[in-house]
Amino acid sequence: MNGVSGIVVGVLWLLGLLSVLTWAIIFTKLLRKWQDRRRNQRSLESWSRATSLRETTPASKPEGALGSLAGLGLAGISELNSLAKCGPGELDAHDRREMLQLALRQQMHHEQSRFESGLAVLASIGSTSPFIGLFGTVWGIMGALKGISASGSAGIEVVAGPIGEALLATAMGIAAAVPAVLAHNYFLRQIRVMAGEMDLFCTRFVHRAIRSGYGLG
Repeated sequence: MNGVSGIVVGVLWLLGLLSVLTWAIIFTKLLRKWQDRRRNQRSLESWSRATSLRETTPASKPEGALGSLAGLGLAGISELNSLAKCGPGELDAHDRREMLQLALRQQMHHEQSRFESGLAVLASIGSTSPFIGLFGTVWGIMGALKGISASGSAGIEVVAGPIGEALLATAMGIAAAVPAVLAHNYFLRQIRVMAGEMDLFCTRFVHRAIRSGYGLG
C-alpha cells in the first residue's frame, strides 16, 4: 500500500478499531444474554417450588450474579419488608400496592438499562462507519489523481493501484457498519422481549403478594 496517504491509513486503522469494538460488544452482550437466560430459568424454577415469597430469590448473591427476574424478585421482597415495618394505619392497601409496583418498575428500568449498555455505541458505529470509509476513499482518490497528474500517465496500470487502495476504505467502512447495525437491531428486539417477560413477572409478583397476606388487598 505504498500509494496510500497517512490520512487514509489512519482511516483504515480507525475502522479496524471500530470493527474490533463492535465484535467485542456483540460477544459480551451475547454472553450476558446467555447467562441471564440460565439464571432466569433457575429463578422461575425456584419461584414455582416456593411456598412463600421469601424463598423465591437468592438474597445472598451479589447483584451481578442475579438474573433480571431474580433482581426483580429481590427488589419486591425488599420493598415488602419495608412495608411490613409500617404501622397498620400508616398506609392502606392501595398505597402499599402502589409502592410495591413503583419499586418493581424502578428495578425493571434498572435491569433494562443494564442490557441497553453498548447499543448506542453499536448504533453510532453502524451509522458513521460508511461515511468514515467514504471520507478515506475520497481522500485517497484525490491523492491518487494528484499522483497521476504529476506522473503524466493515466494508464490502467497507473490508475488501478492507487484507486483500488482508496476504495478499500469504503469496503472496510461497510464491513464495520453491517455487523453493528444487525447486532443493534437484534439486541433491541431481545430487550423488548425481556421487557415483556419482566412486566409479566412483576404482575405475577404483585398478585402473589396480595394472596400472601402482605396487606395489599
